[in-house]
Amino acid sequence: MYNTQNFKIELKKIEEWLSKEYGQVHTGRATPIVLDSIMVESYGTRMPIKNVAGITIEDPKTLRVAPWDKNQIKEIENAVMSANLGLSVVSDSDGVRVIFPMLTTENRTKLVKVLKEKLEEARISVRKERQTEIDKTNDLSEDEKKRAKDDIQKCVDESNNNLEAIFNKKEKEIMN
Repeated sequence: MYNTQNFKIELKKIEEWLSKEYGQVHTGRATPIVLDSIMVESYGTRMPIKNVAGITIEDPKTLRVAPWDKNQIKEIENAVMSANLGLSVVSDSDGVRVIFPMLTTENRTKLVKVLKEKLEEARISVRKERQTEIDKTNDLSEDEKKRAKDDIQKCVDESNNNLEAIFNKKEKEIMN
C-alpha cells in the first residue's frame, strides 16, 4: 500500500499558508496579524515589528503599537506606512496607533478578488505537489500505481475542499 502521509503533510502546509495569507487581509477590524509581515529597522538589522514592540487592540478599528524603546517610534511609523496596507498611522509619545479604515463595497470587491488570486496560488501548489507525488509512483506495478493515484487524488480533493472552505469563510467575513 502506498503511503500518502508525507503528501498529506505538504498539503496541510499549503492550507496553513493560505490561512496565514488570508489573516493578513484586513476586514475593517483591527487585528495584530496584519502587522506580522512588517519589518522594522532596529539597531542595524531588520526585525519583525512584533519583536520590537507590543501590539494590542485598542478598539475594533485601532491597534496600539508600543515599542520597548521609545526611540523606535519613527521607524515603526515609517515601516507601517511603507507596507502599503491601506492603514492610517498616528504616532504619539507612547507609540503608534494603527487605524483600520471602513471598507467600502468597492474595496470589499477588490479584497475578494485578491482572495481568489491567493486561492488559485494555493491550488497551483496543490497540483504541483500532486504531480511530484505521482512521479514517485513510477517504480510501482500498474495496480499499485492505480491505487496510489486514487489515494493521491482523494487527498487532493480533500485539500481543495479545505482550501475552498477557507476562502468561503474569509469571503463571508469581508462581505458582511
